[in-house]
Amino acid sequence: MDDIKQKVEQTLAGMSKQMGGKVSRSAQLAAEVMPEMILEHAANNAYAMPKEGGALDAETRTLLNLGIALATGSQGCIESMMNRARVLNISKEKILETFKIARYVEATRVMGNAEKVFQHLKDEW
Repeated sequence: MDDIKQKVEQTLAGMSKQMGGKVSRSAQLAAEVMPEMILEHAANNAYAMPKEGGALDAETRTLLNLGIALATGSQGCIESMMNRARVLNISKEKILETFKIARYVEATRVMGNAEKVFQHLKDEW
């Protein structure tokens, strides 16, 4: 069990470094309640966003992650990606453009969901 505890502490330290010295409260709590989840989460992160050999650079990955977090309402991810953006010195303009894209995608989803509304209005009104 001490081996897992040590790995979790190292993982949290790595997360903290990537996020400008901050680790989400949920990650901290998960480390206490279900430490193996932190290790799994770190493995998933490494798989999805490899440090070397990936097609996207760290800035693009961070902006994609931020946009998805905005669209899905993941407050913890939004906070983490803003911390990561600060570490990577991502410009305010790029962050705002990411917001605009996420907002547009959500608006497009609503437009697509309204197909039946438009059909009823066209056919019956």
